[in-house]
Order: sequence, then structure tokens, then C-alpha cells
Amino acid sequence: MKILGIETSCDETAVAIVEDGRTVLSNTITSTKDIFSGAGGVVPEDAARRQVECMLPVLRGALEHADCTWSDIDCIAVTKGPGLMGCLLVGTTLARTLASIYKKPLIGVHHTFGHLSSTWLTDGTAEQDSHWFPSITLSASGGHTDLWYRTSHTTGKLLGRTRDDAAGEAYDKGASMLGLPYPGGPSISKASEHGNESAFAFPLALQKEDTLDYSFSGLKTALKTTIAKQESLEDEALVCDLAASYQYAINNQLCDRIERAIEQYADAKSIHIVGGVSANTALRSMVSARVPLELKVPEKILYCTDNAAMIASAAYFLQQEKGKEAYSAFETRATLPLEDCVCS
Repeated sequence: MKILGIETSCDETAVAIVEDGRTVLSNTITSTKDIFSGAGGVVPEDAARRQVECMLPVLRGALEHADCTWSDIDCIAVTKGPGLMGCLLVGTTLARTLASIYKKPLIGVHHTFGHLSSTWLTDGTAEQDSHWFPSITLSASGGHTDLWYRTSHTTGKLLGRTRDDAAGEAYDKGASMLGLPYPGGPSISKASEHGNESAFAFPLALQKEDTLDYSFSGLKTALKTTIAKQESLEDEALVCDLAASYQYAINNQLCDRIERAIEQYADAKSIHIVGGVSANTALRSMVSARVPLELKVPEKILYCTDNAAMIASAAYFLQQEKGKEAYSAFETRATLPLEDCVCS
């Protein structure tokens, strides 16, 4: 089954074709991150306008790269939310139009469920699902940080979520304070390679609470206070030490909640980490060292960030496990409950 996926929830314009939810035949992405680097973040209206310009060339590129025509496509999938409303409408309007013209079924996908499905994307041989479930899954990006207990692709429950900033957002804001470029995750990671993660002691949020929630606002304040105590940030070694210590604090909190979760869910077979923050190699190393379960992350860094292949994959699992319910009519919405992502 070949599904064409469309993802336009933020500044990426992405189209992909995925076979049987796993094998990526094409994954075409145009991003405007570099354009918005000077602004320190995405300008929603400008992002949507640029997506309108990129959408059809990206669509044609995905079909050509996969060597597919419309007769080969079995279904269309699109991100229905959450995200920037103008950007989402670019994708869903195109998806609805294509579904009508070519008489293809249409599946609306929750953006976070796309990330949860990204660990199954491969250019090679697909793995058996039963090896990995039940799983504890951390989904962390610039817009969300959530912890899940999952018994299949579409069933499970939300264990915890951020109470304020998302982990990726904490990276972006931290990088801005340190004078490092946007996006913050890659720039802090790069600076951390030359720094000492023990140079500064940042707090572990909610340490004394019996919770699987996250909180990064206090950490951001701690970094701001620590910077204020320094004479300047002109010393590159100082910036690297601050970046390494800040990165350790973010990753330590992410890992701490995973450790707490596997104590409560002893039947878990694996740990999955998805979303943009899953590209952080220090986080992968920390979890591998501290958690006694097999770790599964997206096969490529490209699958960690927003992409259309994960949306096509998610649509496949929805129709496999939910049947006709997967094809239900949907609204394009900037906000969607997390509970709609994975059902109990």
C-alpha cells in the first residue's frame, strides 16, 4: 500500500511516499529555517506564503523520486493539526483537492502521532512490531514534550507532558541567551562538544514530585541568572561550558522521567525517542547508558524533524488498526488534544 503524505504544520513543506507504513520511496522537504534564523523563530504568515510557492514543486519531486504516478497511489495523508493555522491550511487544502481530483481516500493525521510513527521508517527491511511493544515513548520537539506508554501503534496512554516550555523550545531560548544561532538544539549540541557539562549545576525540575511531567521554565531562568553573573560571553570556552551544562540539564530531566516510567511499567520492552530533540546524540547516549531497555530512534536525522514520511506512516497504521474510522472527515485545527493522538 503506497500512501502519499503531506506535512506543512510549521515552516517545512514536505511530501513523501511510503509503502506499507515503513519503506520510504521518497521524502522531499523544503525548509525555510535559514530564512527565519535572523528572527529567532518562524514568522507564521511568511512561512505559509512560502509554502504556497513550494508546494507543487515539492509534490512533483516526491512523485518523480519515487517513480510513481497517481495510479500507483492508494491513499493521501495530511497533517490536520496541531500547528500554525495558515501553514496547515496549505497542506490540507492541497490534500483535499488532490483526493477529489484523483478519487483517493484521505486520512487526517495528528502531527504528534506522525512523530510517534517515525521510528518505523526505513530505507531497508522493516522490523516486526511485536518486538517493540509495549514501549515507553518520549516525543520531544520545539512544540511539545510528552511521555507515552504504548501497547500498539495507535493504543496507549499519555503519562506526562511539559507544564510550560517544550524541550526544543528550551534549547531555542537557551541558544538565544548564549548568542548561538537558531535553531537552538543543533547549535547548543555543537558548542557542547567543546564544553564541560559539570561546569555549572542547573536544577532538575519537579525532582521531589511524584510525576512524569516536565518543566523547563525554571531551567531557562537558571541559565539567565547564571549568565548575568558572568562578566561577559566573549569567552568561547565559557559559552561552551554553559551550553554543555544546560544541555545536560535538559537531557537529565528527559531521561529521569523515562527511568521513572519504566519503574511503573515493568512490562515495557523498549524505549523510543522521537521528535526533533531525538537527534541529540548526547540524549541518546545518556538514555542508552541509564535505561536497561533497547532504545529505538528514527533511522535518519531527517526522520527526527518534521517530515511527510512520518505522516504517511502514521496513516498506514491508523487504517491497519482503526479500519474505516481512519478515513473519517476531519477539521484543520491549530490545536488538537494530545489524547486524540493515541487512544486508550
